[in-house]
Amino acid sequence: MAETYITEEQRVRCQKVADAFNELYEQTDVMVADAGRFGFVRLQWFNEGENFDSAAIYSDSSKLFEELWQKWYEHEVLTPVLGTPFEALEYDEIFRTFSKDRQEEILKKKDYFRALCR
Repeated sequence: MAETYITEEQRVRCQKVADAFNELYEQTDVMVADAGRFGFVRLQWFNEGENFDSAAIYSDSSKLFEELWQKWYEHEVLTPVLGTPFEALEYDEIFRTFSKDRQEEILKKKDYFRALCR
């Protein structure tokens, strides 16, 4: 019998997390795939080519959530400053240049994603 690397409970939770971040997949080159008994795989394609540039396997829904949140956060913070001198800053430095309202909007989105995972 083949070894299983993810529990059924974590499979269900990971699927909820993967589903919650649908908008991320539509906006970026990131996707999550169910890898069966191995867990869930986060794939990212930075440049067109034959393979994905980045892949990671998750069998813990909280770790998958934090990874996808980070990818969403980075996209939201970097996209508005592409092509400007701010693009050279670290993500958190860019974030601090945003208005307080925009900062709050971004941070509230994490709660929104968490609610979708319940």
